[in-house]
Amino acid sequence: QVQLVESGGGLVLFGDSLRLSCAASGFSFSTSAMNWYRQTPGEEREWVATISGDGSKTTYADSVKGRFTISRDNAKNTVYLQMNSLKPEDTAVYYCNARVYQFRTTYYWGQGTQVTVSS
Repeated sequence: QVQLVESGGGLVLFGDSLRLSCAASGFSFSTSAMNWYRQTPGEEREWVATISGDGSKTTYADSVKGRFTISRDNAKNTVYLQMNSLKPEDTAVYYCNARVYQFRTTYYWGQGTQVTVSS
């Protein structure tokens, strides 16, 4: 079965850095685009970043451009989100998302990992 497991969240101070990881299994990882989203209680889930299957193309939300970097290691079936210069506004639950084709295109979500940035 498809499974996504996020890790690496925690409590940090304004200006600090964190690297989130998402371990994937149960599908063809190297041919699947991967995404990061985040969500604050009471608000809509917000798209953060996308990376193509081969890692050659990345896109970012304006709110994180220049501070966050998405990357992947297809040999390890893992996608990463490097977060630098963190701000209190980055506080959220961060979710890994996979676009998977198995007879049809389906989107899968991990359980999320909490990131809290204190001022």
